[in-house]
Amino acid sequence: MSNIRNARIAILATDGYERSELREPLEKLREKGAELVVLSVKEGEIRSWDKDDWGDSVPVDGLVKDASTADYDALVLPGGQINPDLLRVNEDAIDFIRAFAKSGKTLAAICHAPWLLAEAGALKGRNVTSYPSIRTDVENAGGKWEDSEVVVDQAIITSRNPDDLPAFIDKIVEEIREGRHERTLSPAD
Repeated sequence: MSNIRNARIAILATDGYERSELREPLEKLREKGAELVVLSVKEGEIRSWDKDDWGDSVPVDGLVKDASTADYDALVLPGGQINPDLLRVNEDAIDFIRAFAKSGKTLAAICHAPWLLAEAGALKGRNVTSYPSIRTDVENAGGKWEDSEVVVDQAIITSRNPDDLPAFIDKIVEEIREGRHERTLSPAD
């Protein structure tokens, strides 16, 4: 069991992340005492997508290619359409997500971010939710899709959209307290 006040949490994103899906976990988990680190595939700042236009930016704390799963208790993947679509073709990002999935540590993806879990081979046989438009992608990756605000399967947390953020964040805290979970990925991994 790990206390949220002792947790170190990575948020992996790039330009085009859904503003609320990065900002709210970042701020709310910091308020609870966790240390948050924003990882990306580029240095400097990454810019959000906020409803129908580019929004504000957040500073990048480190590059995912230099990150180690051993340094974090949890990984949060914000959605939006642009962010996960760009990350799912980045080998460093997918390698990090895959390693995190294999670690048994808390792994949380919201909105379109389950695309990243699909790319990393982390959905096969798992109960999961996502933004409804990627339901078929999730199911084609072997996920058992359901329409719920938050779904947890062996510390892999998924939610549908920004309206689900309170339940999503609460579940991250709960799963970090529970600690590592034994899990396997699809046979190809």
